Amino acid sequence: MARIAASVGDFRALAKARLPHFLFEYIDGGSYDEVTLRRNIENLQSVTLKQRVMRDVSAIDLATNLFGTDYTLPVGLGPVGMSGMYARRGEVQAARAAKAAGLPFSLSSLSVCPVREIAAELKAPFWLQLYMIKDRAFLTDLLAVGRDAGCSVLLLTVDLPVSGSRYRDARSGLSVPAGARASFRRFCQSVAKPRWAWNVGLHGRPHSLGNLEPVLGANTGLEDYFGWIGANFDPSISWADLAWVRGQWPGPIVIKGVLDPGDARAALDHGADGIVVSNHGGRQLDGAMSTAQALPGIADAVAGRVPLLVDGGVRSGLDVVRMLALGADFVLLGRAWAYALAADGEAGVAHLLKLIEAEMRVAMALTGCTRIEEVRPGILA
Repeated sequence: MARIAASVGDFRALAKARLPHFLFEYIDGGSYDEVTLRRNIENLQSVTLKQRVMRDVSAIDLATNLFGTDYTLPVGLGPVGMSGMYARRGEVQAARAAKAAGLPFSLSSLSVCPVREIAAELKAPFWLQLYMIKDRAFLTDLLAVGRDAGCSVLLLTVDLPVSGSRYRDARSGLSVPAGARASFRRFCQSVAKPRWAWNVGLHGRPHSLGNLEPVLGANTGLEDYFGWIGANFDPSISWADLAWVRGQWPGPIVIKGVLDPGDARAALDHGADGIVVSNHGGRQLDGAMSTAQALPGIADAVAGRVPLLVDGGVRSGLDVVRMLALGADFVLLGRAWAYALAADGEAGVAHLLKLIEAEMRVAMALTGCTRIEEVRPGILA
């Protein structure tokens, strides 16, 4: 990178400079007036920690175990749709960076690179994210592909029975109805970023949503993305569907998109193996609670019976420590790694993960913690 990134904010600036406008707006935006998107960041940054001294923090251990697998940090790359458009075969690059760092990578079901491509490149287990859609035959096939590829954990995203209204995507030309005018707008935005146009636009093909090829065909592109979502996401989803998924998936099923303690208890009652406290990055119900606000109540409801994961607003290793102190066992990065990928591909994601680790070490040292198990509500001021 010509410019050295010292923070997620630096990666965001680099991503904005390098991506076509419609793609940056897709990564960066939320729903409606983006109140919840801002709240995710602001509420987390307002969490106050106790600074402690004279605690011998010369040896800090960041390792943790989740679902029987050891990880170097309590951090993973959460699912980010269309990330293969941010860098050439972007999901592959991000997955390689996560593997090298000893961390899990989650593949969105709305990815550019399909499950089999990630599996062939990674040759190691990774996580698969799933939306409930109306076409159960397609879901059955996708889950079978995930099982055969050795995916170890299923993230079942439940907070998208309908898509939130995202003003930025309409203004940028991404979510407007398919047609020559919309395509021309995106083309003009793309050629204005020649580095991206050469690296991703020309040499990053195919640009289809790989996991959807069985239902949309190999030539599907971005124009079909929003139309397919609107027609196929299932607003009738209920807890009864979890039993159907369980019949298709032998490994851990983690329910992603919980903000209410009652929903957390229901997830446990219906056999969830884990929960992700998430508001979809502020991209669904604007005005909903931030994940930092919701996390303590859900931690109380879960009471350690299953692993509790969280995403939303995490922009530093300090934020990871804050989330752990609020009750999480594991933290998923979203926009942070998408910005880094857009900025510098695999190297950018690898650099981001090193920054997160270094910042966690500083935050733990200054709060008197030497092991992840010690980062709990007692360090909150």
